Amino acid sequence: MEMPIYLFTGFLEAGKTTCIQDTLADKEFNTGEPILLISCEEGIEEYDPSGFAHDNVSIVNVEDVTELTTEQFLKWEKQYQPKMIMVEYNGMWQLDAFYQNLPEEWYVYQEMLFVDATTIKTYNANMRQQVVDKLQSCEMVIFNRVKPGEDVMEYHQLVRTIARRAGICYEYTDGTMNYDEIEDPLPFDIDAPVVEIKDTDFAEWYRDMSEDMKKYEGKTVHFKGLVAKGNNPFETAFAVGRHVMTCCAADITYRGIVCNGTDLIKVKMQDWIDVTGTIHIGYHKLYDAEGPVLTITKAQKTTPPENPVATFY
Repeated sequence: MEMPIYLFTGFLEAGKTTCIQDTLADKEFNTGEPILLISCEEGIEEYDPSGFAHDNVSIVNVEDVTELTTEQFLKWEKQYQPKMIMVEYNGMWQLDAFYQNLPEEWYVYQEMLFVDATTIKTYNANMRQQVVDKLQSCEMVIFNRVKPGEDVMEYHQLVRTIARRAGICYEYTDGTMNYDEIEDPLPFDIDAPVVEIKDTDFAEWYRDMSEDMKKYEGKTVHFKGLVAKGNNPFETAFAVGRHVMTCCAADITYRGIVCNGTDLIKVKMQDWIDVTGTIHIGYHKLYDAEGPVLTITKAQKTTPPENPVATFY
């Protein structure tokens, strides 16, 4: 049976418990069907079942991430027979430990990240990898304890460096609330005859292309990249890209675009080239799937950029 999950993430005292308590008190959301609440964090706030709209919520407490196994999830499903599941996730646990163990028919219907505006800068400075982990898959970020009149641009940028499409909401200490409507123009002109991708903008461009490939159909682009090429001497296809760092050195990954028209230049693995070409979206065996394919029209070898690893900030 399909099992929808509402996933609440964030660091300790970020407001997850309060939001879940209020949600379960709402009769429009909590209609009386069985709900399982998996609580993975013990903060100052505690759940008050007497305040729920119905006496239909079973709560299980999880003290260690190793308890979140597929077998345990299925045991809870059999024991409590819920129609939906709500999860208050521990901010210090990586989300992969949760997602990788979900039973086949369980799916995250909505993932929300709660952020305490008074502490997030410290968390971001000292535990950047944990912050990025929670931002990567969230659909909505709620900043609470924001001071009225406070400049929210830094919060906005914190989210947008990782999650370009997530909604952002600011809850102020005076009780008011505001949704983020700040527009983020791309740092390059996608409508130009040749889309110029600066060295500092490669990560942003590659992410945008990955999220909306069709937008780049027929676009001509110019950028500097590192060649990735197989060892087969008869294989002429190669990729051009950059090593991209999302949050720290541990997550650096090569991101490249497969190329056609490779007879215009002879290259080997790890060569840097300055390349211009036109993108078409289609199947290529190097992806073993549909993806952007760059037909090279001009290319020459070049020197590495000042920072060979591309970043979002």
